[in-house]
Amino acid sequence: MFEKGFGSKSPLFPEGKLSITFYLDNENLISNNMKRPLIITGIIVLFLAIFLFFAFDQISPKEIENAPDWMTIEKATEDASADDKLILVDVYEVGCKFCRAMEREVYPSPSVRAVLDRDYHPVKINGNSENLIRFRGEEITEKDFASMMGVTAFPFTVVLDAEGNVIDRRRGYMDVTGLTRFLRSAAETRG
Repeated sequence: MFEKGFGSKSPLFPEGKLSITFYLDNENLISNNMKRPLIITGIIVLFLAIFLFFAFDQISPKEIENAPDWMTIEKATEDASADDKLILVDVYEVGCKFCRAMEREVYPSPSVRAVLDRDYHPVKINGNSENLIRFRGEEITEKDFASMMGVTAFPFTVVLDAEGNVIDRRRGYMDVTGLTRFLRSAAETRG
């Protein structure tokens, strides 16, 4: 601490001294004018951190209870040849709102699961992916598979037989009742 006094008497300073005190510690070197932007910046950073935490928490994939046991198209074709079930192919796109809604709300439904488990081998294909899959003995990209199936919009649902022939297909979102009817109809058409 450093003090400096001035020795003139005035009504404001009856002792005749004006004292100015300088504190040489770090806290008081920062003036109030400098503290305000730091506080505002801190609040903004805190707000952004909280916002980003909740934003990423909502988009992170969560385990969906009662979701079908999705398999590859190659495995589904082998299994369908052995047990005479059909293959359900859900062609989706990352970022598709209706694809996510079907995955979260429709496929886990007990009525849909009952039909799927009884008559189908479920497969998911990303209609915009360059990942390679094996279909009918050939390696093709998932995107090319989607084109072969006639996909024009997402979600797109295709029912195949064990040889990979299209039994039925449907474009767009289907609710629980719609998908259950679609699956039952395709299974009856085959049988």
